[in-house]
Amino acid sequence: MIKLFRHLHVINKHRRLVRKICFKIGILLQGCLHDLSKYSFKEFFPSVKNFTNGKSSPTALDRKRNGYSKIWLHHKGLNKHHFEYWIDINPNTKDYAPIKMPLKYLKEMFADRIAASKVYKGESFKNEDPLIYLESHCDRKWMHEETYDELKRWLNLYIEKGEKQTFKIIKNIKRY
Repeated sequence: MIKLFRHLHVINKHRRLVRKICFKIGILLQGCLHDLSKYSFKEFFPSVKNFTNGKSSPTALDRKRNGYSKIWLHHKGLNKHHFEYWIDINPNTKDYAPIKMPLKYLKEMFADRIAASKVYKGESFKNEDPLIYLESHCDRKWMHEETYDELKRWLNLYIEKGEKQTFKIIKNIKRY
């Protein structure tokens, strides 16, 4: 029962931070709807079962136990702010290939990366952490090149200019 409440606290904290950032960068609807699938039966209870300490995602333990994560497969299939959602078969090559993310989902992914880093890192969070995570955990062949480059540019802005200025800049971006 303790794991249930701790997991609920972590996802609520994450969603609040994402919502706050989304509101500041002008994507109110994405902020309100962000990660609602985490409360679904297919994600919530398996995540409680795989909850460790709130410093890492329950999907990692699920993946370790099963060789893959049912939680993650469900989550990425419903949430368009994950670049893994944007992979499909290229009609010309017949191979799987990344698709450029629409701007509103790229903005939400940016907010998600910052919020997740803040939640998982806690007091030790530094502005560099979301970029470090991107560079160390993203297999670039599965994220569209323009999407990756723009996200990386925004995360570098976040490091260089800080939160307030970066959020203002991103709010005013209309295309990439």
